[in-house]
Amino acid sequence: MPGISGTPAVTRSTLRQQIAEALRDEVLAGRLQPGQEFTVKEIAEQYGVSATPVREALVDLSAQGLLESDQHRGFHVREYSPADFREMIEARSLVTDGMFQAMAAGRATLRDPLDPRTAATLAGVRRRGEEAQRAARAGDLTVLIGYDLRFWREVGLLFGNSHLADFLQRLRVQSWVCAVQHLRRLDDLRGVLWSGHTELVDALAKRDAPAARTILAAYNAHSLALADRMARA
Repeated sequence: MPGISGTPAVTRSTLRQQIAEALRDEVLAGRLQPGQEFTVKEIAEQYGVSATPVREALVDLSAQGLLESDQHRGFHVREYSPADFREMIEARSLVTDGMFQAMAAGRATLRDPLDPRTAATLAGVRRRGEEAQRAARAGDLTVLIGYDLRFWREVGLLFGNSHLADFLQRLRVQSWVCAVQHLRRLDDLRGVLWSGHTELVDALAKRDAPAARTILAAYNAHSLALADRMARA
């Protein structure tokens, strides 16, 4: 199938999930382009598996907003506009701001940062944040996306609510899918991408909800400015 190369081996244990993740990564990396069409048969042949787990994976990705189904023809990569990106930013900001607003009001707390397990988790989140920052400042979009998704997934889990973490992860994947289709058209991304990850971790470690919300507000303003820039491009 055009657009996919170097496909890794897929085991039978979690075929549905592995295929979905592999195709998601192809979309985020820009190797599967907006509007690109393919069939269940093509993907199954590419990975050397049966049609059933492929069909299930494609249905999952369609439900997540990454693909769209073409009746009786197959699937294609969903195309997003700058307006879609703006709406995604607004949706994820409602979730993240709600997290820290609840924390500030005492309705939600982080796991005890003095607990060794929490301290280890915070250290891991910070490492992911440092890598994301380096990639953002270098304009390396592919590396940034991988670390950024892991960073926010682990931030969500710090609140002790796996459902919240799952929902935030889904929103962030969708927002990256929206953004990446436009960001990859820019010649130089240095200085364009948000790089405040470690500052947010530091605020979390101190349980400083007002500081965290200030950082998030700046992040949302940065993202909306980027959406406006993409709309003008």
